[in-house]
Amino acid sequence: MRVIESSELIINPDESIFHLHLKPEDISDKVVLVGDPGRVDTVAEFFDSIEKTVSNREFKTITGTYKGKRLTVTSTGIGTDNIDIVVNELDALVNIDLKTRTEKPEKKRLTLVRLGTSGALQPEIELGSFVMTEISIGFDGLLNFYANRNSVSNLEMEEAFLKHTQWNPLCAKPYFCNSSPKLVNLFADFTVRGITISAPGFYGPQGRVLRLPLADPELNNKIVDFSYQGRKITNFEMESSAINGLSRLLGHDSVTICTIIANRVIKDATKDYRPYISKLIENTLNKLVTL
Repeated sequence: MRVIESSELIINPDESIFHLHLKPEDISDKVVLVGDPGRVDTVAEFFDSIEKTVSNREFKTITGTYKGKRLTVTSTGIGTDNIDIVVNELDALVNIDLKTRTEKPEKKRLTLVRLGTSGALQPEIELGSFVMTEISIGFDGLLNFYANRNSVSNLEMEEAFLKHTQWNPLCAKPYFCNSSPKLVNLFADFTVRGITISAPGFYGPQGRVLRLPLADPELNNKIVDFSYQGRKITNFEMESSAINGLSRLLGHDSVTICTIIANRVIKDATKDYRPYISKLIENTLNKLVTL
C-alpha cells in the first residue's frame, strides 16, 4: 500500500489538514461550499446548533445541525485554484488515514453543494433567479493537470465549442463536466437548469474591459450564440468546473446553484441580492437534509 509522503500530504502539528485546519471528525459528509468566508456565518445562522468553527486564511468552516441533520459549510475563496485545495483536502479527510498516510479501503462519498452568485448570459434569465449548473465548462484548465480528465468530460460538446468559438490555442483547453444527476434532480423544483462557464478571472476572462483590451473581443458573443443539442450557455462564475471535475474523479456528488445578480446581455444588475441569497440558502438546506 502506497504511503503518501509528508511533502505531498501536509499535516499541521495539531493533526489537522494543512489549509483547512480541519480534522476528520470536524466535517459532515454533506458540505455546502460558499466563496465568501462571511457567507459561512450567513448559512450557519440557519443551523439549530453549532458544533465546530475553524478558520484559516480564506477558508472558514462551521459544522452544526439543521433540522436534526449534521451539515458543514466551508468557504473556498475565489477561483478554481482554491477549489483544488478545498476538494482535495475534504476528500483526504474522509478517504485517507492521516496517521498512516494511506488510502482507506472503504471510500466515503461526499455531497458538495456550492452556493454562489453569477452573471447570466441569456436575456431571458431573470435577475434573482437560481441557476443550477447541470454542465460546467472550465476555462481554467485545472482538470487538464489530472489523469483521466477525458473520462469525466463531455468530449463531443467540447469539440463543438472549440470549433464554434475558434478557440485561441494560447488559452487553456476547456473541459465540460456534468453535475451529479442525483443532486440535479434534488434541487430541480426551485432552480433553472443551466450550462455554466467557470472563468479563471473576473475581468478579461469574462469579457470585461477596463484598461486592457481583450485577445478575442468577440468571444462573449460567440459564447452567447453557442448551442449544443438545443441548449445554450446560461451563466458565468468562477468555481463550478473544478468542483464537478474533481468530484467526479474522486467519486463524490456535486452541484452548483447560483443566484443571478447581473445579466451581461441586457446590462442590468440587482441593487440588493442579499434577500435572494437568503432564500437560496433556506431552499437548499431544506432539500439537503432529505438525503
